[in-house]
Amino acid sequence: MRSRALALQSRGIEVLDRLGALGDLPARAKNALDFRVYVDGRFLASFLFGGPVRGGPSGMHGMPQAEIERQLRSRLGEFGVSVEWGSQLGDATQDDSGVTALLTNGSAIRGSWLVGCDGAHSAVRKVAGIDFTGEPVAQRFVLADVRVGWSGDRKLAYAWFEGGNSVLFALELPDTSDSPDLWRFLGTFPLEEAEELDDDGVVDHIRRMLRERARVEEVEIRDVRWTSTFRIQRRLADSYRRQRFFLAGDAAHIHSPIGGQGLNMGIGDAENLAWKLALVVRGLADDALLDTYEAERRPFASRILSGTTKATRLILTEKPLGRLFRDRVVIPLTNLSVVQRRIAEAASQLKDTYRGGPLAPQSDARFARSPRPGDRIADLSCELEDGTLTRLYNELARRWVMVLPSRGGNACVAAAREFLGDELLTVTAVDHGVRDALLIRPDAHLAWRGNPTSTSVSGWLSAALAEPAAPFVG
Repeated sequence: MRSRALALQSRGIEVLDRLGALGDLPARAKNALDFRVYVDGRFLASFLFGGPVRGGPSGMHGMPQAEIERQLRSRLGEFGVSVEWGSQLGDATQDDSGVTALLTNGSAIRGSWLVGCDGAHSAVRKVAGIDFTGEPVAQRFVLADVRVGWSGDRKLAYAWFEGGNSVLFALELPDTSDSPDLWRFLGTFPLEEAEELDDDGVVDHIRRMLRERARVEEVEIRDVRWTSTFRIQRRLADSYRRQRFFLAGDAAHIHSPIGGQGLNMGIGDAENLAWKLALVVRGLADDALLDTYEAERRPFASRILSGTTKATRLILTEKPLGRLFRDRVVIPLTNLSVVQRRIAEAASQLKDTYRGGPLAPQSDARFARSPRPGDRIADLSCELEDGTLTRLYNELARRWVMVLPSRGGNACVAAAREFLGDELLTVTAVDHGVRDALLIRPDAHLAWRGNPTSTSVSGWLSAALAEPAAPFVG
């Protein structure tokens, strides 16, 4: 099992929950990482990373990406969809009606769109001719997932800093049936030493760092599951779309693993693009809606890349003043609960908004009520038209939801159905202080809010979908 990503943040948890793809992950995951931080052998900080965030689900789920992917494949299987392994894209061409993908095994696949979710070395990105602009951020790292016997506390995670640019992280991976004592070690590796290391070389380096950084002499490594060497890169695709080609996840952006953002960014990309493609494919929106995918997601990725790059350079600073600031100010501050809450909120991605984007232009009203168009909507208790109680997130993902403050709002709902047809579900809010009608996108962001007795929602839908379509039936 090979997985660099380990953190499913609150926003990613919500998406998988709406898809019915969480399965037993919450029961098996680590809900937060209780870190102990040492600098030059001295204990400096204890902080909880990934704790619960107000307005969201439980805190971060620490779980290898391979396990999350397994759960997604299981959910796909329930819809009769299987993932084919061992196929590789060789080339692709596009025309006015679709895309022809040529695989290296000689077969060809025809489709309307081609979405590259194929990682940092994306073949789709190369075929599309999209540049991947960026630079290395930090020196080489070594990673090892190993079964180990040592003095580390399985309930804790560790970070040992030595000097300005040397660090070793250690955390136990969540229990799996075959490896209950599997630990991950991640440490820096000097660039001036050999560029390539085999498994034994990586393990020897980790063992040496444990002696020198963590002052741990007795380490019994019984089983090497996976090792890797890599450099942290900061790269962002110049475009997320080239006609019928799209990029998502690591094919569109790569960055430092600090903060555990990468996996969740990819999930967010996929969800944002999916509901827009669904509307276009079903004839409910013009192709122009697909341009809003890049317009909403690329600025968000740019902000994440900037933040993780700054954090990495602060952690691995080689400048004496930078090291002094890190050791005397930044690390001690992480002992404070208020700082831990701020870190958790930032990592959760729950406050991410598309305000100011093409689907949520900024309002002139300085004191407009929140949430505003573009904001994420938290899960709400709602009532269906037949009186059944439900949750907002139970009804999203495959459709839009109009939340009304009370029964009524027939004019507002009728206006929305002219554009969305049976893609729209109407519910009544239950004791959440909702006073306006709220049109919620399938990705849980607020599309529009207004008077439930008006038809002004037509203006937003007409602009967003580019042109009204005939109501969808069946």
